[in-house]
Amino acid sequence: MLDIPFWKRLLILGLVALGLLYAMPNLFYSRVEQHNDAVTAAERNGFESQEDAAARAGWPDWLPSGLVNLGLDLRGGAHLLGEVHVRDVYKARMDALWPELRDALAAQRDVVGAVRRVQAPEGQLAVEIGNPDQMAKAVEIARGLAVPVTSLTGAGQSDLAISASGNRLTVQLSDAEKAATDDRTVQQSLEIIRRRIDEVGTREPTIMRQGKDRILIQVPGIGSAEELKQLIGTTAKLTFNPVVSRTADANARPGTGNVLLPSMDEPGVYYVIEESPVVTGEDLTDARPSFDQNGAPAVDFRFGPSGAKRFGAYTSANIGQPFAIVLDNQVISAPVIRQAITTGSGQISGAMNVDESTRLAVLLRAGALPAEMTFLEERTIGPELGQDSIDAGRLSSIIATVAVVAYMVASYGLFGVFASIAVIVNVILILSVMSMMGATLTLPGIAGIVLTVGTAVDANVIIYERIREELRAGKRIVKAIDDGFSEAMSAIIDANVTSFIAAAVMFFLGSGPVKGFAVTLTIGLVTSVFTAIYLTRLMIVFWLEWRKPKELIL
Repeated sequence: MLDIPFWKRLLILGLVALGLLYAMPNLFYSRVEQHNDAVTAAERNGFESQEDAAARAGWPDWLPSGLVNLGLDLRGGAHLLGEVHVRDVYKARMDALWPELRDALAAQRDVVGAVRRVQAPEGQLAVEIGNPDQMAKAVEIARGLAVPVTSLTGAGQSDLAISASGNRLTVQLSDAEKAATDDRTVQQSLEIIRRRIDEVGTREPTIMRQGKDRILIQVPGIGSAEELKQLIGTTAKLTFNPVVSRTADANARPGTGNVLLPSMDEPGVYYVIEESPVVTGEDLTDARPSFDQNGAPAVDFRFGPSGAKRFGAYTSANIGQPFAIVLDNQVISAPVIRQAITTGSGQISGAMNVDESTRLAVLLRAGALPAEMTFLEERTIGPELGQDSIDAGRLSSIIATVAVVAYMVASYGLFGVFASIAVIVNVILILSVMSMMGATLTLPGIAGIVLTVGTAVDANVIIYERIREELRAGKRIVKAIDDGFSEAMSAIIDANVTSFIAAAVMFFLGSGPVKGFAVTLTIGLVTSVFTAIYLTRLMIVFWLEWRKPKELIL
């Protein structure tokens, strides 16, 4: 029957009220945004400044504070498309393997003879042994250092490909391990970029993988693409390496296992350092901007237990020797070890200002990128252009809504008014769901909402046309309305299911703008079914109970 139980009426009205409540913060966007930023800053810093307290007081804590995040095309900001140099990791893996392989072969020196590393193509580790007749033993030792590939496609395969020719042993990553390393490197880069951007409190960035080795970064609200590049384009690879020598010759030959790097603070000065570091930035647990004993900007750092132990052991065994603090292939400083450093903490100082020390601390806390990135695209979208898009989207939404309302009222009279109210509530519910999800609204997303406005009344049109047919068949008003809703249900569900399938395909196979359209369309499909079938029906029941009409002209 057409009658709706009291509990169901309360549930429908409660959902509408809840939608209004969660959509409301978007009417006070700037105030709520400042409140949310203040809350985030207080949580990140561990204290609340006076400015943050004032911003937080601008919106009650007991009210919902979720907002529909504005995408790059609406808010303005920076867009970058970067390519990860995954091959850099192959070389780093071989450099890290060399000390382990050297020690393993040296333990069998009586069998394999003297061991030395020789030049090899990038990504390969080449070793010559003094006794070529025992190459099989050397290969066996090298294979003992291999581990299984940790990926589904490479399960059961070795991570090292080992070959021998004459007195030369060559080691490189296997094809299966290269594929797994490529995937792992890009995923790690994604996470580190996300941490770096989160560290500076940027709202709702879009960071996603594109293809095999590319990463798309879109950050709304940031000043320029160059500013974003400074934040995420720096590798921030920190290492502590033994110093072999110091020279002014930029073309000096460092020797096998060593590397020649320039000094950051002293132009024309170069250091020959061992390529294998004692500890790296991965061993850091914290890094904070500070000032050195002369009042110059610096960065305090602290190692984790394993890093502190290795660093303490090295400094204990090398008192009086210099070691280099290297950042992105530049020697920041090369102090002499005066005493064992067992506290696990230290300080990096040099030619940097306050902003640079703050940025370096952020980069070190977030971690080093596993490989260098090259930016293939960079674009800055000004806030004025974003505001123009918002204005155009708002105008198109208003025009679409007014046109739909006018058509429905002209075609169905009072029932058209009910459908129009349902359409407006539908848009509010879309915004409320997006606010609760923290979803991002883009220009294609606005197009999805406009499309939803047009399609939301489709269910009402189907229902009303069925009611007309029932009235023409001579049925009484209540029976005609009840049968109209019942008979139209299957057609409405079928239409929305097919649309939902199309939206799902767009979401999973499409890129950013297409996904934004698919998200708003999907949410709109769900809310439009609720408003068309349940809310419209409830309004009609209220009208029937109030007016008790004897006839219905539809």
